[in-house]
Amino acid sequence: MAAPSADKLLSARAALAAVDPALAAADAAAPPFAWRAQAKGYAGLSRMILSQQLSTASANAIWGRFEAGLGQVTPQAVLAADEAVLRSFGLSSQKVRYVRAIAEAHLSGAPDFDTLPDLADEAAIAALTAIKGVGRWTAELYLLFAEVRLDAFPAGDLALQEGLRLAEGAPKRLNEKQLYARAEVWRPYRGVAAHLLWAYYSQAKRGALATLEEKP
Repeated sequence: MAAPSADKLLSARAALAAVDPALAAADAAAPPFAWRAQAKGYAGLSRMILSQQLSTASANAIWGRFEAGLGQVTPQAVLAADEAVLRSFGLSSQKVRYVRAIAEAHLSGAPDFDTLPDLADEAAIAALTAIKGVGRWTAELYLLFAEVRLDAFPAGDLALQEGLRLAEGAPKRLNEKQLYARAEVWRPYRGVAAHLLWAYYSQAKRGALATLEEKP
């Protein structure tokens, strides 16, 4: 699925702002954003795994070495490489196990990345989380970024939780279960809401929100 157009995102933002005052506040402060589209399939999911708990610069550097060293990031190439070779690219032992587990699962047909888009969200999440090393948060991010599912929503994401807390001026973040419940009213644009809250949270981290709020 293609990433939504700028007009589609603006329309979705307006719909979200109309149903939730906190998202209205976020919409008023956050700048326009593009969808965070990422690669699909084995390479796309592996890159998400390799990037976890790393800075963007470190993740990009490791991915660059991984891709260049293998020639092409495929399940076959990863399984053919020795662990020492994979670790030389910057992967931890744990992440070596995970990218291999994803490769083995894909080659066995579970999941089949070509047919994954045909599954409903929960069925797709179940297929992905059946793989060792792939949790629900990672699966939801894959559906959101790689498959561009407009209603995918990773409620366990701390930046989303904090973005909403800031937008409504609450003293405490909602937890994952509470955020899923709160986000029901945001359907069918929970994925757009996620992008909006990330954009708002990014503004807050840069200290830009105070400046925006001071303008007449």
